[in-house]
Amino acid sequence: MARKTPSRMELRRMAKAAEAQETSDSEGAPKKKAAKKKAAKRVSRAKEKVPERRRLVWGVFSGTMKEEARFPYAERDAAVQKAEKLSARGKKRYFVQPIKEVITEPLPIPEGEEDAPAKTAAAKKKTAKKKAVAKKKVAKKKAAKKK
Repeated sequence: MARKTPSRMELRRMAKAAEAQETSDSEGAPKKKAAKKKAAKRVSRAKEKVPERRRLVWGVFSGTMKEEARFPYAERDAAVQKAEKLSARGKKRYFVQPIKEVITEPLPIPEGEEDAPAKTAAAKKKTAKKKAVAKKKVAKKKAAKKK
């Protein structure tokens, strides 16, 4: 058999009675300290990827998408001429389409900063020598104390 669901009024009465019972219990008994909540774990963000550097070049393609030639972006006219020349040669169609290619070469170093890596390498050598000399002095002092 299905149970009869209590009405809103009955639910309210039950809630008030439970609330009144809690307050009367807490008045007579000493209050308990609230349990400390655990600290939430910090979510570390993934390091953002640096977008790849790309350059645009013009590619001459056949109707079967076979690449016939590549030209720098500034030389589009030469790419169009090459496509026309290849089209005039036979029945195939050729067309020019832009290609985005990834730049794999490192960025050029500005003129004023070319010597900077050499200076840092020389500075590293000096500090390494200083540390070695300091270690030798400490070792000599320890040896003198033992004697």
